[in-house]
Amino acid sequence: MADRLAHLRGSVDAALDGFLRPDAEIPPLILEAARYAVLGPGKRLRPILVLASGEAASGHSEGLMPAACAVEMIHAFSLVHDDLPALDDDSLRRGRPTVHVKFDEATAILAGDALLNLAFEILATQPGATGQEGARLRAIAAVARAVGLRGMIGGQVLDLEFEGKVGTREDLERIHRLKTGCLITASCVAGAILSGADDGAIAALERYGRALGLAFQITDDILDVTGSAEEIGKSPGKDAAAAKTTFPSLFGLEASRKMAAEQVDAALGAISNFGARSSALAEIARSIASRRS
Repeated sequence: MADRLAHLRGSVDAALDGFLRPDAEIPPLILEAARYAVLGPGKRLRPILVLASGEAASGHSEGLMPAACAVEMIHAFSLVHDDLPALDDDSLRRGRPTVHVKFDEATAILAGDALLNLAFEILATQPGATGQEGARLRAIAAVARAVGLRGMIGGQVLDLEFEGKVGTREDLERIHRLKTGCLITASCVAGAILSGADDGAIAALERYGRALGLAFQITDDILDVTGSAEEIGKSPGKDAAAAKTTFPSLFGLEASRKMAAEQVDAALGAISNFGARSSALAEIARSIASRRS
């Protein structure tokens, strides 16, 4: 299964490269910055979730690669902007200088904007596996909501507001479900919708995505405490420096690991009825608990 996931990562990388090839109509600087943001080392978790969710729901993932690339572009946009001096002010991402450090702040802002817009252009113009306009519109709406005021952006605002404050578990889960979990969940939902899944399958994959997203972020909080810059590819200790409430700061490392494992179990339970078709999704969930990057 590890080989299968590696193959999917390679396929996603090749497709992303195809969407960002040189074009006489695009200023070279902004294309270079966008390519730098998207094509650097990465797990490609969200695009693989699009493909694997389509496979689980319908038995195939044909036609889902454009949508997979779109959600990775949205994820890259969020990282570029999150690293800016006005937000997390980080100089390291995926083991390399962040985009505003490599280029400059204005170029980083514009590169992020460009990737977000290109993602929705791809979602709007590239057919999914079903080829049905209604499914495409439903998927676009799900992704747009996930990254907007009620999703990622809302979560980022709450994250900033809670710096220096002691939050509750409910506060923390709300921030994480919005800031990180919404796009992970939307990746699963979009893959299911575009593959022609029925409402029951879509709901199951939504539950899987919600649990997986929270497990992923709890583990991210743990790695910020225990990981090195070489291991996690970004500056460790940022949460403590910003006085952010995290799962380890609120509950300790061992309890946080237990909470992450509980969410992994919930994710696996949500896809239990899909059988062998969900093997990739199951492997992704199990890998979260052992994350080192």
